[in-house]
Amino acid sequence: QVQLVESGGGLVQPGGSLRLSCTVSGFTLNHYAIGWFRQAPGKERERVACINGGGGTTYYANSVKGRFTISRDNAKNTVYLQMNSLKPQDTAEYYCATRLVYYCSGYAREYDHWGQGTQVTVSS
Repeated sequence: QVQLVESGGGLVQPGGSLRLSCTVSGFTLNHYAIGWFRQAPGKERERVACINGGGGTTYYANSVKGRFTISRDNAKNTVYLQMNSLKPQDTAEYYCATRLVYYCSGYAREYDHWGQGTQVTVSS
């Protein structure tokens, strides 16, 4: 059974940092792409970062480029999202997801398996 579990969210001040973790089970992590998405109230779910199977290629939304870094530790079955220089507009529920395909997709509708989400709030 495919499962993804996010952790690491919380309340942080503007300019601060958080590291989110996505621990997976039920499939071999290094074969498949993993995406990080976020959804703020009243807004569509958007992809913020993605890493291909094997970890050789990463993608970032323009709004987070240079501030967020996606990485994976296959031995720990975990994908990370390091978030630095956080802004109030980064406030959202963050999800990790996979479509059990090697390559990333930018479309949330193409992902079949989702975690339960972790809340990130950036506020002073």
